Amino acid sequence: MVGGGDRAHAGVTLEERKLPMKFSWVACEPNCRGWVSAVGIVTADSPKAFDEFARGRQLAGATIVLDSSGGSVNDSIALGRRWRSLGALTTVGTSIRTRTAQGERGSVAPEAYCESMCVFLLLSGKTRYVPDAAHVRVHQIWMGDRADDARAASYTAQDLMIVERDIGRLAKYTFDMGGTGDLLSLSLSVPPWEELHELSRDELRLTNLVTTDAVAEVLLPDTRATPVAEATVKPVQDRFASETVSAEKPVQAAPSKSTKTAEATVPTGGVVPAPAQ
Repeated sequence: MVGGGDRAHAGVTLEERKLPMKFSWVACEPNCRGWVSAVGIVTADSPKAFDEFARGRQLAGATIVLDSSGGSVNDSIALGRRWRSLGALTTVGTSIRTRTAQGERGSVAPEAYCESMCVFLLLSGKTRYVPDAAHVRVHQIWMGDRADDARAASYTAQDLMIVERDIGRLAKYTFDMGGTGDLLSLSLSVPPWEELHELSRDELRLTNLVTTDAVAEVLLPDTRATPVAEATVKPVQDRFASETVSAEKPVQAAPSKSTKTAEATVPTGGVVPAPAQ
C-alpha cells in the first residue's frame, strides 16, 4: 500500500509536468556527466528561460531528460532547434536527486510522460532514447483558446490560416530533425476531443523518435575526469532507476485521460493565439 507521503510526491510530479517548463542541472556522482532536467509545458518564455539557464554552462552534447505535457508549437520549434544546435541528446524520464556522502547522485525514473509538442522536443536530440516504461503521446495542434470544446467553437479564415501555417512549420521542423511523415500523420489524425494516442514501440521506431535502444548512449560516463580504462567499465545502465526499487523513484499517477494538454490556453503572441498542443 502506498503511503501518504508517496501520494503527495506523485501529485507534485504530475503538477510540475503541467506548469511552465523549468530547467535544472542534475549532477551525477561518481564518474558520470549529469544531465539537464526539462519539466513542464513550453510557453513563450521557455526559449529565453533556457538561454538564461545555459549561460555560463558547457551544454554542448548534453543530455536533456524530458517530462512534459507539451506546449506552444512555435516556441517548441524554437527550443528544439536550439537543442539541436548544441548537439543535445534526449530521453524521457523523471530526474531524481539523492544526496550521499560523496555528493549528489542523480538517477532517472523511466515512468514519465512526453506528450503533444514534447514529442517534437524529443525529436530534436541528436541521439534519442525512450525507456519502455515511458509514455509518449500525440494529438493534433489546435487553437489554444478553443481546445476545451473544439467542436462547438467557431473559427475564422484567419484561424484556419494560422493552423495551416503552423502545420507547415511543424512539418519542416520534423524533417529537419530527422523525423518521418509517419509522426505527422499519427499526430494530426487525433483531434483534441479524443484521448491522446500513445505511441507503441513499433511506432516510436517508425517515426524515428528512437535512434538507440541503449541507455548508455544518452546517459554517458564522464570520461573527462577519469582515465579511459575506468570510464569504459563504469556501468551506466543504473542511471535509470530500477522498476523494482520504489524508494528511488516517485510514484507516478495513472495516465491522464484528458483530451488536450494543460497548456492549451497559453497564447503564443499576436492578436489571435497561435495553435498550441
